Amino acid sequence: MTAILQIPASIERCDERAARATLRAQIARLEREHATIVAATYPRLDPGPALPSLAGPRLLSLGELERVRDALAGRVCALREAAAEQEERQEDARRELERMLADPPAHRWRRIANADLGLPGCTTYHVRPRAGLLGMLMGWWEVKVSGGCPLPSPSARGRRGIRSRWSSSACSPASCCSSSAC
Repeated sequence: MTAILQIPASIERCDERAARATLRAQIARLEREHATIVAATYPRLDPGPALPSLAGPRLLSLGELERVRDALAGRVCALREAAAEQEERQEDARRELERMLADPPAHRWRRIANADLGLPGCTTYHVRPRAGLLGMLMGWWEVKVSGGCPLPSPSARGRRGIRSRWSSSACSPASCCSSSAC
């Protein structure tokens, strides 16, 4: 008789174990997707604050696991929307750059940076007159592509010609776009 009474308890434990495994797998998939979205965008999207700790390390109940999963699903959904909006803005900037290159006089003084295009680095595309004031009066407009990051400041080069760690490259985090591609 006691063996018969233990059967429902063991079935409940198996059901709870299966439900926990399913919830943990869903949370792992959502965390992977969250990390993939953040890593696949440039400039990087804000992943949001870390999930709050639920009173330290312990075994979460099914309800708590469901709340964690639902919160993570909401964050992933918001990140997907932000990534889609960012991709749309970058595509608009790419089309604008193509139009600038095709017809510079129609886009006077327009400037597009690599960050607007979703590319690393400090390069900018700027429509400006070819020969200064004379070119502006004559209508000679061109797209000037910057060389990227500015040269390091004299203080970054070091005193008395001593080379600093930034003097060998034209990019320093203080004076640049702080991207790793420079």
